[in-house]
Amino acid sequence: MDLAQISQRVSYTELVYQRVNKKLNIELSKPAIEALVQAVLSDATTTIERHGKNYYVSSVTRQVQLVVNAGNFRLITVNKL
Repeated sequence: MDLAQISQRVSYTELVYQRVNKKLNIELSKPAIEALVQAVLSDATTTIERHGKNYYVSSVTRQVQLVVNAGNFRLITVNKL
């Protein structure tokens, strides 16, 4: 799986928008969160690892890590690096 495929298939739930804002301690709108995720997925410095049922997509540039379910491509959370 590569970043382009994840970028095309990533999906969101209502809960994940709230979780992202809480974990990053910010208040972004839904489109802003989706733009952040797409920016991370299209960044040349982004790395991807698969552990178990999740993809861990890390961006040193943006200092965040996306956690994406490998089965349904739902964004689970975003962590600060």
